Amino acid sequence: MARARVPAALLDRLRRSTHRPARRRTTPELAARPNPWARALGLTAVVLAGAWLGLLVVGNVRVSVGPMDTTMTLRPSVTGGTKINVSPLGALTLDSHIAPVRLDVNVDQLDPVRAEALVDHPERLSGLQDEVARDVEHGTLDLALRSCVAVVSGATALGLAVYRRPRRALAAGGLALALLTASGATAYATWNPNSVLEPRFSGLLSSAPSLVGNARSIVTEFDVYQQELARLVTNVTKLYDVTSTLPAYQPDPTTVRVLHVSDIHLNPASWKIIDSLVEQYKVNVIVDSGDTMDHGSAAENGFLDPVATLGAPYVWVRGNHDSLVTQRYLEGMKNVHVLDDGRAVTVAGLRFAGVGDPQFTPDRSTEPGAAETQEAAGARLARALRAQRSAGTPVDVAVAHEPSAARGTDGEVPLVLAGHLHHEEMEVMKKGTRLRVEGSTGGSGLRAVEGKYPDPIEASILYFDRDTRRLQAWDEIKLGGLGLTTAEVSRHLPKENQPGAAPSPSPTPSPSPGTPSGTPVSPSGTPARTPSGTAP
Repeated sequence: MARARVPAALLDRLRRSTHRPARRRTTPELAARPNPWARALGLTAVVLAGAWLGLLVVGNVRVSVGPMDTTMTLRPSVTGGTKINVSPLGALTLDSHIAPVRLDVNVDQLDPVRAEALVDHPERLSGLQDEVARDVEHGTLDLALRSCVAVVSGATALGLAVYRRPRRALAAGGLALALLTASGATAYATWNPNSVLEPRFSGLLSSAPSLVGNARSIVTEFDVYQQELARLVTNVTKLYDVTSTLPAYQPDPTTVRVLHVSDIHLNPASWKIIDSLVEQYKVNVIVDSGDTMDHGSAAENGFLDPVATLGAPYVWVRGNHDSLVTQRYLEGMKNVHVLDDGRAVTVAGLRFAGVGDPQFTPDRSTEPGAAETQEAAGARLARALRAQRSAGTPVDVAVAHEPSAARGTDGEVPLVLAGHLHHEEMEVMKKGTRLRVEGSTGGSGLRAVEGKYPDPIEASILYFDRDTRRLQAWDEIKLGGLGLTTAEVSRHLPKENQPGAAPSPSPTPSPSPGTPSGTPVSPSGTPARTPSGTAP
């Protein structure tokens, strides 16, 4: 048979191919693998985003709490806690738990029939705490189940959309469920039922006293959460059960309410704020711990005239921006009690004693000696406090402008008030005396515009038991500074007044270095004061 002839071009191509080097094949072992940390981070981001979207879409329940219709929602949060929105009046924030989820409770509307019955028949309040507790418990359980479904569904759906693999999507849903379970366990482990006793209110300042309610001494931990939650529901009901005006604040008759202000620094807006607080909280006495003026000149004295019309007795000590001219002007005003050199006075059932600041900042004509003079003033006040105690008229509250002078009273009095620092502080000193430093009720005066943001206007309401004359609680009030309209009120309880806490011992009296001849009298003849170059 004749051999088939192969085309020359094909033979030539075959020859070249036999001499070409073989291509390397990439083995699976040498292929680039994705970074496991990047994969884990991506999965975590998908889980968190999906869980958040799920909560936004379906993670809320409508619950009737007493006479109120509310909406409960879980939201991602760094600090946790509970936020109760009482629109349009404001919101209450409770440090109820520490977890990456926050419980939001929105008060939607009120059942008018049940609300009217509750307000008109106070005897029905006896069973309200159990009813409210049951409603909150059922709503929380329903919210927990719904949130689980929302979180798992959201994370699974987003995982399927991103990875397009059912296995990865199920892994995302399982991880979301594990995270929610861990968050719930953390919230349960850190649950603080007493947080309802110390709420933070933000919103309309005029509604804060009625919404937060009275400060009361809680002597037992039994049913504290239910009782105070029922009280909160009652207060909200009263606020909503009006048409155009808020209900009048009814203070607890067992308390004496003291308004503590300081460092007004010639801000005329402060008088309107003080007058409003006196009316809203039914204040019994105002204590001003100094620096009411800025230069202490006689020309500024007219600024003090509104003090006479504030509607409550005014207890005042001299600050380092107040002069003796300022002090003498106030001494001539009706209903004003000027304290200096340990002079004591009883107002609204409480006994006050104070000392004026030995420094006068605007006067640069003398040598400074701030530390020594402040310590001397504190020692002078401590001697006066010991004399009062020896005479059978112990002082309940001491007042000084600078904290350095106030520290000299440690062990001689339950509470000492001060200012000067332009921000709030609270401290229990070594011998048991509580030092309360007030912020600037004038928003630091003209200094408000020196920084990037204006300083806030700060004041406090101090609640004293009328019988024991001891501090029961205090409300820190913070208003937005110049050009701002924010308002925040936070309730605080001393540790000894917390539910189940043992009463704190009285301050330990310091040993007297000598027997004083009597209580120091008026400050006439007081030596000239020296300036402090670093005073605010």
